Amino acid sequence: MSTHDPAFHQALQRYDAGTAERADLKLLTKQLLKLLVAKAPGHAVEVRVPPYGAVQCIEGPRHTRGTPGAVVELPPELWIDLALGRVAWADARHSGKLRASGERTDLSALLPLA
Repeated sequence: MSTHDPAFHQALQRYDAGTAERADLKLLTKQLLKLLVAKAPGHAVEVRVPPYGAVQCIEGPRHTRGTPGAVVELPPELWIDLALGRVAWADARHSGKLRASGERTDLSALLPLA
């Protein structure tokens, strides 16, 4: 499945209409995280979008145990809006809903994804 998939577009339409359900948020979150990994493969930064997904991306040092040195965590709605270019990285940081710690956690150069 990709952003060109009809299921993605249907979920996005429901999201835009304010009628998205958990399954829609999960589908959108996971597909957009896959795009991030495709655009910036690696293991230096962990991007967490609870409760729907977490991925490692961006080249650099790999962590193997415990909490990674670089973590970005945000809610699904903010992730979807960031990934689609509806919210700027700086605005997301200032919202208080995005937590980013460690090196390479500024994802602004990678966004929007779609």
